Amino acid sequence: MTGTTISAVEAGLGPSGLYGVPLVGEGHPLGKKDFTSDQEVRWCPGCGDYAVLAAVQSFLPELGLRRENIVFVSGIGCSSRFPYYLDTYGMHSIHGRAPAIASGIAVSRPDLSVWVVTGDGDALSIGGNHIAHALRRNINITILLFNNRIYGLTKGQYSPTSEAGKITKSTPMGSLDTPFNPVSFAIGSEATFVARALDSDRKQLTAVLRAAAEHRGASFVEIYQNCPIFNDGAFDPLKSPDTRDEQMIRLEHGQPIRWGEQGRHGLGRDPRSGQLVSVEVADVGEEALVVHDDHNEDPAYAFALSRLSDPPIGRTPVGVFRSVRRPTYDDMAREQVAHAQSTQGPGDLAQLFAGKDSWTVD
Repeated sequence: MTGTTISAVEAGLGPSGLYGVPLVGEGHPLGKKDFTSDQEVRWCPGCGDYAVLAAVQSFLPELGLRRENIVFVSGIGCSSRFPYYLDTYGMHSIHGRAPAIASGIAVSRPDLSVWVVTGDGDALSIGGNHIAHALRRNINITILLFNNRIYGLTKGQYSPTSEAGKITKSTPMGSLDTPFNPVSFAIGSEATFVARALDSDRKQLTAVLRAAAEHRGASFVEIYQNCPIFNDGAFDPLKSPDTRDEQMIRLEHGQPIRWGEQGRHGLGRDPRSGQLVSVEVADVGEEALVVHDDHNEDPAYAFALSRLSDPPIGRTPVGVFRSVRRPTYDDMAREQVAHAQSTQGPGDLAQLFAGKDSWTVD
């Protein structure tokens, strides 16, 4: 760290919310092939990770960044092989600790676009503490959580997002755990950007990735990802043409929240309790519907949306739940160091360690 800060006024915001990042020259545009490594991709046939990888490789050129200014950090799990398959900088780290490592990179290197790739077990079991603090601190990283509701790498044990009653190798009589809702978890951890996407919906996934990358601060994206070996068909109701319109709610900022055939169902508010309720648009009119506002500063609104998959509504929202502005930890940390250096001069590490509460014993 040099002791000088780069302000938004001085450098301006670049792609992915970065300050003063070298961009790719106009005469040398990058494409998907530039972000595809020479490593053999090794996932099970039909794994949803293939679709996510292809979407990310195709999307990265949109950032306009040099490959050396992008870094992917992963933990442990099937999804954590991601850095091998991208021709960027990357690190296959340790179980659950990818957010902590990515936080250190983001604080020390403001010129990098820092991404975390993790799974529901890696992130929400051993890594739950790390991911919560990265989100509440609003560190400028983008977290992609692949949720297949199972431990795939270790061959089919139940995970923190497996539904209650799930029969697996480790729960032969059915899981007794109440599962995490990753979007609710992120909103409860004070994340400033929270979204959900489907592995098989390339258009929607790319739109969510683009919004997450443009956000300055901690971005959290849950990606529903199919595991064809140990939990096949977990998200079929959201993917099948016969059921997806009834089961899925697409969130669009500034638009009334509707779903079903020709948008016949809508989201309204109970006039007495103020709670979100399902209504028939033909009965109440479109003007009575809740208009989605992902910039709403009150996290209670986004949290309420994240619970729509529970009864009595039982429908799953996808898209951006929350996108608000708050100072980032890494920006404030650099400013704090620069202020200390400019007003107090070089620090004394030994004195810092000793502090005022130390003494010498003869």
